Amino acid sequence: MRLLAVNWQDLENPLGGGAEIHLQEILERLAGWGHEVVLLCGGWPGCPPRATRNGVEIHRVGTRQSFPFHARRYWEHHLKGRGFDLLYEDINKIPLYTPRWGARRVVAVIPHLFGGAAFQELNPVLATAVWLSERPLAMMYRGVPFQAISESTADDLVDRGIPRERVVVIPPGVSSDYYTPDATQRAAVPTFAYLGRLKKYKGVDQVIRAFARVTAPGAVLEIAGAGDYRPALERLIASLDLADRVRFLGFITEEEKLALLRRAWAVALASPKEGWGLTNVEAEACGTPVVASNSPGIRESVRHGETGFLVPHGDVAAMVEAMNRLAADPALVASMGANARRFAASFTWDRCARETEAHLQLVIDTTPARTPR
Repeated sequence: MRLLAVNWQDLENPLGGGAEIHLQEILERLAGWGHEVVLLCGGWPGCPPRATRNGVEIHRVGTRQSFPFHARRYWEHHLKGRGFDLLYEDINKIPLYTPRWGARRVVAVIPHLFGGAAFQELNPVLATAVWLSERPLAMMYRGVPFQAISESTADDLVDRGIPRERVVVIPPGVSSDYYTPDATQRAAVPTFAYLGRLKKYKGVDQVIRAFARVTAPGAVLEIAGAGDYRPALERLIASLDLADRVRFLGFITEEEKLALLRRAWAVALASPKEGWGLTNVEAEACGTPVVASNSPGIRESVRHGETGFLVPHGDVAAMVEAMNRLAADPALVASMGANARRFAASFTWDRCARETEAHLQLVIDTTPARTPR
């Protein structure tokens, strides 16, 4: 295959997250299996406009804010003539409506759609713009095959008018050869962790409010990640008199992330909606239970009562109860952690990439190519 992937960011972008990990893990494997793979994405101040990462040719244009205004023009001037078999659009922010670009074929992959969650994060004008951008998906992507990373996202697409038969669900993988348990690193005191962007919609404030009511002596909460919601979270921590029990780690390296997942007694997540919850599965691969909102996407990455606890979103008291159960019972942490490791091991990036490869090849084999305009 000759494949052009389009995404707002690549994995090296400082603002990259789970969606970028998901896409890069797939693209690198496709490149390694002999396919030609090019990624068109946005850049950041001072970044090199061109790069190659494990066989993937990367073109960066614009920034996080300006990429949608530059992407199509760059495609037309620099990439359109290269004869790609398929354009693979990763829609993890505002759709770029690539079926209008005139590519031979298009497949859209959806980590998740914002929907009403945009109003929890953005100002009303921007939130409305994001919400409206998702409304015409069925019309703008008419006839386009979709890949969703969870059944929840597939249901979301159907609710927006995408025929279910056009949606293939391919769950992400996890690097379970890297994310491995190490019981010797488990913290001596009950330790909870949040890993992710510090954004309002992520519900980190709910995690903090729940942790404030954890009764185990010496319990700590470690928060890893960066974002513009940190000042508000710091004020909340001060108001709850938690300054000596909650630690902000900021942006951490992969090695530091592994160490945090191994020493935590549980990872906590209170987002109202995720595509999947990759960090949950990475924690589970490390033998660490998860306490999370029973939200779309997340509920597919945690098995309630086996690999952790799912609580009603927004129910701080229920999260407190789950945290206290784990904090009071190291044996429960260990048994749930063992279950979590077995569960996570069933999700591999090779499987994810092979299923993606098969679907893309099927689209190429069965969909007549459009004449590029």
